[in-house]
Amino acid sequence: MCEVVCKGERLWLREVAESDVEPLHAIYGDPAATEHLPFPPRTVEQVAEVVRRALRAAAEQPRRLYALAVVDAADQDVIGVARLHIEADRPHSAEIGLGLRPDHWGRGMGTDLVRLLLSFGFKQLGLHRIWGARAPANLPAQLALLTAGMVEEGRLRHHVATPDGWRDSVIHAAIVDEWRGR
Repeated sequence: MCEVVCKGERLWLREVAESDVEPLHAIYGDPAATEHLPFPPRTVEQVAEVVRRALRAAAEQPRRLYALAVVDAADQDVIGVARLHIEADRPHSAEIGLGLRPDHWGRGMGTDLVRLLLSFGFKQLGLHRIWGARAPANLPAQLALLTAGMVEEGRLRHHVATPDGWRDSVIHAAIVDEWRGR
């Protein structure tokens, strides 16, 4: 298994570890942090299972799923989670997802995190296209994705089943050549 470490100015990405269950529960278990996600807040045991699946996925060959802890470079605290999933039928393309602890919102960390994921995917993994979907009501995510250089491509109607019913998704993407030119 190749260990992932990707360092930005304010944030680092690293492989999740079993010791990350509690810090990740601060995101996955928080109603505000999961408001725009397709699942309700998760229990500690559910987060532990997410971590176990991430550890198994890290050992697969070829590796398609990168579930990464987001670390504050200043104090080394785990403050978020990032996911990059390479598509099985399109190995040049990957979907990203991310979440940050609410006490880190409003400081540009989401934009930094998206930029770090794009750099990881394009530079280290050699991807051609990276995309992500957001809830239409998640305007901070829209701002982070656009500011990081992703282009809004369109809307998928009734794309995600949530506890409250079907939800549309707005798709954003970056292409490696456009990203290099920024």
